[in-house]
Order: sequence, then C-alpha cells, then structure tokens
Amino acid sequence: MTTRPVDTPDRRRRRYQEVTPRQWKAMFAAWIGYLLDGFDFVLITLVLTEIADDFHLSTATAASLISGAFITRWLGGAVLGAMGDRYGRKAAMIASILLYSLGTFACGFAWGYTSLFVARLVIGLGMAGEYSASVTYVLESWPTRWRNRASGFLISGYAGGTVLAAELYKWVVPNWGWRWMFWIGVLPVLVALWVRRSLPEAGDWQNEIGAATRSEAERPNPFRPLFTGAVRSWTNAVLAAAAAVALFCVFTPVGAGYVPWLAVAAALCLIAFAVQLGGRRGWLLYVALMVTVFSAFLYSWPIQALLPTYLKTDLGYAPGQVGDVMFYAGFGTMAGCWLAGFVGDRLGTRRAYACTLLASLAFVFPVFAVQDSLPLLGVLLFGLLALSQGISGILPKYIAGHFPTATRAASLGLVYNVGALGGAVAPVLGAHLAEGMPLGRALAVLTFGLTLVVIVLVGGNVPQRLGRLVDRQAPDDHLVPQAGGAGTIASKASPGSAPGEPTPDSV
Repeated sequence: MTTRPVDTPDRRRRRYQEVTPRQWKAMFAAWIGYLLDGFDFVLITLVLTEIADDFHLSTATAASLISGAFITRWLGGAVLGAMGDRYGRKAAMIASILLYSLGTFACGFAWGYTSLFVARLVIGLGMAGEYSASVTYVLESWPTRWRNRASGFLISGYAGGTVLAAELYKWVVPNWGWRWMFWIGVLPVLVALWVRRSLPEAGDWQNEIGAATRSEAERPNPFRPLFTGAVRSWTNAVLAAAAAVALFCVFTPVGAGYVPWLAVAAALCLIAFAVQLGGRRGWLLYVALMVTVFSAFLYSWPIQALLPTYLKTDLGYAPGQVGDVMFYAGFGTMAGCWLAGFVGDRLGTRRAYACTLLASLAFVFPVFAVQDSLPLLGVLLFGLLALSQGISGILPKYIAGHFPTATRAASLGLVYNVGALGGAVAPVLGAHLAEGMPLGRALAVLTFGLTLVVIVLVGGNVPQRLGRLVDRQAPDDHLVPQAGGAGTIASKASPGSAPGEPTPDSV
C-alpha cells in the first residue's frame, strides 16, 4: 500500500507550480475558442423571433434553424477529430474555429430560410470539431492530476459565451438589428487565431505521434476501418448520406409524419459507424458511451431550451426579468464547471460526476415550485445548474479517458456529437410531455428521471463494464498513466511533479 506524502504548505505551493505558463496559455487559447463556440451557438435562439418576422417563417420552420447545427455535428466531430489525430490538435482547433465563426458571419448575410439553414450546417461542423480538438488539446497538455480541473475550466467558456451573447443582445438588436449579432460573432476570431499561432502541440500527441519521424502513411488514420475495400467504402458512403438525409428530414418540416422511422434509420447508420470504428474489441464501449452522452443531453437540454418559455408562459415574467434569470443561470453553470474540476480531481471523475448529480436532485422540484419570488428562484436555479449542468465540465475528461491518444480526438468527436443529438430531441420531448401537464412539471419530471439514468450509467461505470465484456485488457483511464506522471506540452516535464503519487482516478 502506497502512503500519500504529508500535504505541507510547501508541497501545496509546488503543486500549483506544476502548471506552467505555457500550459496556462494553452488553456486560455482553447477557452477563448470555446467561449466563441457558446456565443455563436446561442445567437440563433436569441434572435429567432426577429428572423421569423423578417423571413415570414412559422414557429416550427424557424425552430428548425436551431436544429440545423445538430444535423452536421456528428460529421464535423468525426472528420475534424480525425484531422487532429493525424496532423495534430492545433491544426484541428484552427480549422474548427474558422468553420463555425465564418458560418456565423454568413448568417448575417442570409437572404432567406435556405441560405440561413446552410450557414447553420457549417456552424454545426465547426462547433463539433471545436469540442473534440480543444478538449483533447487541453487534456493532453495539462499535468495528469489537474486534468479534471482543466476540463472544467475549459467547458466553463461555453457558459461564458452564452452570458456574453445575452448581454450583447439587449443593446445590439434594438439599435442595429439582428444581423449585427452574427457579424460581431466573427471579430474575436482574430484574437483566438493570434493566441493559437504560437502555441506548442499537445504533450501526449507530441510524445506518442508527432515527435517520431513518420511518413504520411504511418500517421494515425481513425477512419481506416471504414475504407478497407471497395464494397465497404461504398457502403459507408451510402450510410453517411442516408444518415445526413434522415437527420435533415427529422429536424425540418420535410419529414413530418415520418419522424420516428427516420430517427431509427439515422440511429442505425450512426451505430454502424461506431461499431466499425470501435472494432471487435471496442464497439460495445463506443455504443454505450453514445447512449450515456445522449442521456446526459436529455436531462440537461429540456431546461436549457425551454426555461425561457417556462418563465414567460407559466410565471408571466417580463423579457427583462427573463434576461436577468438567464444571466445568473449562465453563471451558475460556469461556477459548476469550476467546482466539477476541483471535485473531480479530489474524488475521481466518475465518483464526482455521480455524487454531484445526486446532490442536484434536491433542487429540481423546488425550482419549479417557486411562483412569485424572483430572488428565491434565482438562488435555486443557480444551485440546480451548478450541480447538474455544471458537472458536464468534466464530461470531456470522462469520455476522453476511454480512448488512446492515436484515435482520441476522432473517437471523442463521434461519440460526443452523436450523443449530442439528445439536445435536439429534449425540447421536443419536453413540449410533448407538457401537453398533458404544466410545462414546469414536465421539465421537473424529465430532469429528475433522466438525471437518475445518468447517475446509474456513470456512477455504475456501465460503459466500461460493457466494454470489458469484449476487451478484458482495456485500461481504466487512458489519460492516467499506469506509472504516474503528468502530461506536458512539447514533452517537457512539469516542475514539482510527483510521479509516484497516485491520482484519484487511478485508485
């Protein structure tokens, strides 16, 4: 049994010195990219009514613009993730931020529904790639013992982007119109690209892949299993096209009346890709992780998508009051991401995830029981989002730990962004459930019930247990080396590290 050294003040000081200035710079660059991701994604929800009025769209047609980004997320996550595995995390990060920012800029020039929908497809490609590229870059750059904190800090940028967008909306749209919201969204790209220009490559990728002299053929190719032979290549091309068409029909009025069948067809196509990419030993793990992420989106997105509607319709709040509630809700999510990182490094990723979600259940029904007290609602909502949605700050660390460095970005991109389709399903599910009960009660029931499902899946280590049915040699966490040690940038050892000290996730 290894005895943990006494935690003296001098030792604590050395711990905080483990994160070097270059690693903080890597975090800041990725955080800015994720801030822009959150900002660009929520813009469409803030100006949807103005767009519907200008283009004379029905509510259902306008709402399909929100879902447009989900149609291409799975493809963007996989392709840009594969780019990160093959050519480095930095290249994929820059490509992703260019895609979603230019897509946002194009939204400001849209002349109708079709052109705006196409721009939203581009945004979906980029935002999915941003998740896989930035997450793997930061996690592989920071010391091992700090990687939950790194994950939480990074994901807090998304919440910051939503807060920034809500504040800008109050004065930009009334004075300049909705198009300027999208045009402003491209300006911070110059800052992000400038910061990223001088960044070193991620430590784990550089040590295992980039540092060695390799020919083009020797570089990782996560998609190789999809193109082993002409028959398989053509079959997978057809599956990709079928998945894209089915998702387009599901999330637009085109598929009205056939949504269940189209959804099943899209799910089978995407599962087929996961089975092939996972291979004989990993396919069950891939599918189980996709289900876990899908469930995580199902419990969190009913509130994210329908909370403003609940505040306006059920509680009768004025737009200014709704804006205030959403402002503090965003800060609750951000604070929760920070908390999740510290708790994850202290307790271990899975234990922190399950315990924090369990604590969040105490806030679910009280939030929707408050009727006439805005301050009390704000406090309860802050607590709920900090504990339930904030814990998603360590979801990247949880998922990424299941995959080796050579295929991590592509695997993370596919698994997460296929599961993210739960975010598109959740509002529809909540709206249908609200047809038989008040909206607040429907949101409470969905959030409470599906949170329990995620607690069981993550806390019970269900994906890993299922994966070991076909691969008994799979390690607990690829991000925690068996012999200890910290991931660093450009293969430089971090000062003050303690290689022999166990981490919470390796205990």
